[in-house]
Amino acid sequence: MVDNGYEREFAYVYGAVSPLEGELDWMICPAMNTENMSAFLAQVSAAHPEDFIVMIVDGASSHVAKALVVPENIRLHRLPASSPELNPQEHLWDEIREKEFPNRVFSDMAGVVRTLESGLPRLASDHARVQSICAWPWMFSLILNAT
Repeated sequence: MVDNGYEREFAYVYGAVSPLEGELDWMICPAMNTENMSAFLAQVSAAHPEDFIVMIVDGASSHVAKALVVPENIRLHRLPASSPELNPQEHLWDEIREKEFPNRVFSDMAGVVRTLESGLPRLASDHARVQSICAWPWMFSLILNAT
């Protein structure tokens, strides 16, 4: 057996964006599972207790598990399969990769997590930037037509 010397490690970031306000909520976790997704939903709910939140999710098992605990003020809306481009949050992941991780090699996972821990708050504090990435014109049109 040949050992190629490569080892994979993962860190997971749960994220939710409000495109119209440019607000970003996030949580870094060592695993993607139903327990962590439930904790993230609780975090978002607690951060926005007066809001009714419709959260767009993909078909990941932790997003649709029967054991998932969804707070009263959150409703999950599942995207069609293979359509990540419809989820505004996916465009923020592209921004994080481009701005925080360009051409970088890390010696350990702790360096990746440190980069996330500094980059995510920086992005989250820049509401205009988040809005420019995620608030597509058709969203404004839907809201104006609904009111």
